Amino acid sequence: MPSNCSAFFIFETMNTLPKPLIEKLNLREDQHSKRMLPNENVLIDFSSNDYLGYAKNELIFQKTHQYLVENNIKTNGATGSRLLTGNYNLHTETEAYIARFHGTEAALIFNSGYDANLGVLSAIPQRNDIIFYDELCHSSIRDGIQLSKAKSYKFKHNDLENLEKLLTKFKIHNTTSVTYIITESVFSMDGDSPNLEKLSVLCEKHQCYLIVDEAHALGVFGLQGSGLVQQLNLQDKVFARIITFGKALGCHGAVVVGSELLKSYLINYARSFIYTTALSPHSTATIYIAYKHLNSEKEQIEKLNKNIIFFNEEINAIGLKHLFIASNSPIQCAVIPSNEKAKKVSQYLQSKGFDVKPILSPTVPKGKERLRFCLHSYNSKKHITDVLVFLYNFVK
Repeated sequence: MPSNCSAFFIFETMNTLPKPLIEKLNLREDQHSKRMLPNENVLIDFSSNDYLGYAKNELIFQKTHQYLVENNIKTNGATGSRLLTGNYNLHTETEAYIARFHGTEAALIFNSGYDANLGVLSAIPQRNDIIFYDELCHSSIRDGIQLSKAKSYKFKHNDLENLEKLLTKFKIHNTTSVTYIITESVFSMDGDSPNLEKLSVLCEKHQCYLIVDEAHALGVFGLQGSGLVQQLNLQDKVFARIITFGKALGCHGAVVVGSELLKSYLINYARSFIYTTALSPHSTATIYIAYKHLNSEKEQIEKLNKNIIFFNEEINAIGLKHLFIASNSPIQCAVIPSNEKAKKVSQYLQSKGFDVKPILSPTVPKGKERLRFCLHSYNSKKHITDVLVFLYNFVK
């Protein structure tokens, strides 16, 4: 009997959560911020990061398969880390192509943008170094900074005057350290951009290394969608760029581009690169073919940029400008304070056939909850006007 009781107790314990964790989940429920996995839907897409429609592009799909067949690549998985058995000629070829595309010496593929930011920021800044980062930087950047041994300070969003004050205040007492400044070229929650030209000048003045996350700029800005850094011809001013493939490129993974020395260092010290199975040959081939497609792209980038312009014209014409954060990117956000209200507006728009997601606190600060409209090359002008009219009718 005691042994049966013991087994029953273990079974009950393993099928629940510790009380403090249950309380945290209940708190999310009370605050209307509990996350749940959504069901697949067939609504009009104003939510995904597939800005150019590459994720559903049949030509990229077919050419990827064709490339694998023609090169006799029949491996389902990479079989190990790049440093063991997972490094294929395809990885090397793809990285060389990406480096040329982005006008830099070298490129190193990571399994995701999260892994890339963790790898760069946990490995490069050393003890007693200093990191200054924009207060709205992505969670992967913050998590990477936390894993580093460096001191870190956040500066006000896109406020270079505030950054310079912090540089003067903290650098003067630590002249032997290396200083890194980290920002995004397009911010994922606001859709806005820093003044990268002035920021690069500031970095030169204070001898700082600039790191830029270009996740939401690839495929949107620059010649052939090469990104905002290249559009401004600043590639030689930036120490490292982190570019992810899950947005406009429509596939999976990420890359760090920079010097050959940077690549060599990351291969030796970036734990999120060293201690993980490499991307499969199929995933890598998709990246390679998608980049080649982007390199010859004109139509979808032009359509996307026309839709961004049209969307901004419509929020003015309909009378919604006061709700939206100014942005010339595919990310357009209407601030709807309170989780409960943001969710209600989102549910209303979804009931009208439009997939618009709410962004809730604590993902964004309390009082800054919002609807995030992600624009695409394949959104029609009618769909843009209709969804904004429905929004206006609900919130007026």
